[in-house]
Amino acid sequence: MSMEEKRRRGCCEPVPPALPNERAEELAAVFKALGDPTRLQMLYMLVAADGAICVCDFTQAFGVSQPTVSHHLAKLRDAGLVEAEHHGIWTYYTLGPGLPPEVRALLEGVRA
Repeated sequence: MSMEEKRRRGCCEPVPPALPNERAEELAAVFKALGDPTRLQMLYMLVAADGAICVCDFTQAFGVSQPTVSHHLAKLRDAGLVEAEHHGIWTYYTLGPGLPPEVRALLEGVRA
């Protein structure tokens, strides 16, 4: 088989178009933020919650320090997945507008 014949293999079928670069970058940021089990659990909890969740509740739920929880929440906030609102000394978190509907649907479908 000649080199030219080898190069042609796999070129006979149409290939679907790739995601637009901007959309791929947006989704990569979301998947990167979801790539940590604690952050994934935090989003799962927020999807299931009736309202905002206090940072102190996340700290207790995961048995880790407040700075560690804040680090994870900052990553989620940077990705646009959560929003923070301050009430006195506490910060409360809700789902952000950057949470793609597909991700929300995925998290709603997860069962413990």
